Amino acid sequence: MSMVTLKDVAKVAGVSYATVSRALSGSSEIGEETRRRILKLCEEMGYTPNAVARSMVMKRTNIIGLIVASIDNPFMSELTTHIEIYARRCGYNLMVCNSSYDTELEKEVFSLLLGRQVDGIILLPVGNESYDSLKSLTAQVPTVFISENMQDLPETYVAVDNRQGTFAATEYLYSLGHRKILYFGCRSHSVTHRLRLEGYEQACKQLGLVPEVLYSPYARSSQEAGYRLASEYMQGDLRHTAMVCASDSLAIGVMQAAYEFGIAIPDGLSLVGFDNISFAGLPPINLTTIDQPKQRMANAAVDMLLEQIKHPEMPNSNVIVPPSLVLRGSCREVRE
Repeated sequence: MSMVTLKDVAKVAGVSYATVSRALSGSSEIGEETRRRILKLCEEMGYTPNAVARSMVMKRTNIIGLIVASIDNPFMSELTTHIEIYARRCGYNLMVCNSSYDTELEKEVFSLLLGRQVDGIILLPVGNESYDSLKSLTAQVPTVFISENMQDLPETYVAVDNRQGTFAATEYLYSLGHRKILYFGCRSHSVTHRLRLEGYEQACKQLGLVPEVLYSPYARSSQEAGYRLASEYMQGDLRHTAMVCASDSLAIGVMQAAYEFGIAIPDGLSLVGFDNISFAGLPPINLTTIDQPKQRMANAAVDMLLEQIKHPEMPNSNVIVPPSLVLRGSCREVRE
């Protein structure tokens, strides 16, 4: 079985190869009736344009590469969906690769996408070390980083204001009467987590609270990591009335552990997550959280990348998107 070619269509249509090519390109050199007949025949025969040959002529593939640290991370998978939808609307297809939080694999798939001659790459990096390890590769293709606040690094990126998010979460818990608020699940090697920790600590300082942090030894901020860390914590005295969790997945892990230890949410412990993943609002979870506007971040990343593709010499830029507090049922008012 072989693919249908332009020559096959031309033979059936009884016209030249050049006539079929002109019909597909919208050339004014052939009549409208002939064009419609050829296009209909292409559809009936299942003709698919040769994208590789077209890209060689146009010097563009109309394909964007996307590298995510973990496609099974709910936040990243939702972001991927928004990027794919918006990129397609802009006339680009998306090729997705998963780096599995491995910097060597991240370099490998980046090189793979370069070999596929993608027009640009959007990257959700493994971590801060990604910027240096990929420097020789990002210099070869328009690249936009997303979800890591790169601060002063000379790259184009989109990020949420992580400090503002945890500041708002801590301030909200304080307004409910909580004075013993734990920051839960910080990964010290993550730039994102450090920024979120800074927002929590800034709020504590302003509100006159003593900041307390439970660091995570796990490589990912998964539900399993939250469950394990919370199970260890709950074996001791439960000194805190509330937690600001570094992610929604961690918060849901805390809920799982709390259920097993007989600690009611929110009566025994109030929780605020971060990300507003899709199932955080399901009735059994009903998690108060900090929303990262994923669609807005995805659209901004695609827009910035397409601008780089059109204007390769344009300077680096960044977009910091404000988060928002989403109130649900995982927090309660307390008065000491």
